[in-house]
Amino acid sequence: MSIGIVSAAYIAAAVLFILSLGGLSGQESAKRAVWYGIVGMGLAVVATIFGPGMGNLLVVILMVGAGAFIGQLVAKKVEMTEMPQLVAALHSFVGLAAVLIGFNAQFEMSRVAEIMASAPTSLNETGLLAWLHEQGIDGFAGKVAHKTAVELNILKVEVFLGVFIGAVTFTGSIIAFGKLAGKVDGKAKKLPGGHMLNAAAAAGSLILLVIYFNTGALWPLILMTLLAFFIGYHLIMGIGGADMPVVVSMLNSYSGWAAAAIGFSLGNDLLIVTGALVGSSGAILSYIMCKAMNRSFISVILGGFGGTTGPQMEVEGEQIAIDADGVAAALDEADSIIIIPGYGMAVAQAQQSVSELTKRLRAKGKNVRFAIHPVAGRLPGHMNVLLAEAKVPYDIVMEMDEINDDFPTTDVAIVIGSNDIVNPAAQEDPNSPIAGMPVLECWKAKQVFVSKRGQGTGYSGIENPLFYKENTRMFYGDAKKSLDELLTKIS
Repeated sequence: MSIGIVSAAYIAAAVLFILSLGGLSGQESAKRAVWYGIVGMGLAVVATIFGPGMGNLLVVILMVGAGAFIGQLVAKKVEMTEMPQLVAALHSFVGLAAVLIGFNAQFEMSRVAEIMASAPTSLNETGLLAWLHEQGIDGFAGKVAHKTAVELNILKVEVFLGVFIGAVTFTGSIIAFGKLAGKVDGKAKKLPGGHMLNAAAAAGSLILLVIYFNTGALWPLILMTLLAFFIGYHLIMGIGGADMPVVVSMLNSYSGWAAAAIGFSLGNDLLIVTGALVGSSGAILSYIMCKAMNRSFISVILGGFGGTTGPQMEVEGEQIAIDADGVAAALDEADSIIIIPGYGMAVAQAQQSVSELTKRLRAKGKNVRFAIHPVAGRLPGHMNVLLAEAKVPYDIVMEMDEINDDFPTTDVAIVIGSNDIVNPAAQEDPNSPIAGMPVLECWKAKQVFVSKRGQGTGYSGIENPLFYKENTRMFYGDAKKSLDELLTKIS
């Protein structure tokens, strides 16, 4: 495949990636957008494999085939509830790939330098090319051999940054995966010294960059990688489990910038464009989510927010339970209903039951809508995907800003497996870890029914005063079983 065809394929892939990102902004166009991304990536892979300068073709094809096979096996096994940790795990692969490619580039630079030092001085340009080919200097090594001293220095910086960002992404994503999967304690934890340790590691990495730039030696790259591994680990350990949706988005951005940096190292334009798209979109999404949670974007990047400033407000009262008959009677009398889904709905796989309840209530002429908080679930857009999967109409799925003012005129609000996003403590308790976070003000509805397994505090460990309010009733039990029982009472 000629370089012209490869360039054309790369341009087409880049356009498809941009169309994919644009289409993902709306539920109606999201399915088409996913296909744009799939086709674009397929083009990119084929053009790269069969492009000029590719060696060990059989090994590459076997590895791509093995990766595709493993990927589809994993995708079929993973439930939607496990999607956040899967995304975090995939980010770690991107980070590790950046580290490995960076080290390989370093090895190639060292090998080329040794061979070039022994090159015959009498050779002209054509003769030098032939001699280099005889020495096995092709592909990336060939590009390195023809770089000037200034270009080699730029390459060193690119390699160093790619490895640094990749290493931070790798260990950070592993910790995020562990917290989301329940294998690592979800509470924010820092070593003594906190941010000073991160700052010292970053300063040490900067010093190592200067040494690496001047010497090109391997040891500063290794030491920096170890420091970056620590930074990634410590950054994410310092963030509480309730803030993992922002962390996943942030790591997505990191993985994109790591890919872009490595794209510069390899001279691959498509990798640069793709990495920049992922990095910038992830950063924008992180900013939007931070705004939705009243968090400082800089605090997120530095790893360590969501802490308390004093004792939290004590919650008084008791949780009052209600059965399916009571909920059915209230729904029968209600005219306007808002349903608020959360991670508990995903865990119970209750989206189909929610969809059926919606159909029956709407058939009775009731105004049923859904309120989606920007960070509902443990992944951006988690609830939207579940509801779309259950065939809930797009036009009744509303974002927080669109529907929050409607709660005072709503007869019934139904909360299904949510905690932090409906927690009044965000407004009432300045010492709460979620103080100032915009929440769905469902307690302003005439009646609130909370579908919840038990009286626990949920993933974040924050007590919720909503459960104790006079107009709130607790509909205990597994969400799917509870809703299925409720459906038998509503014809």
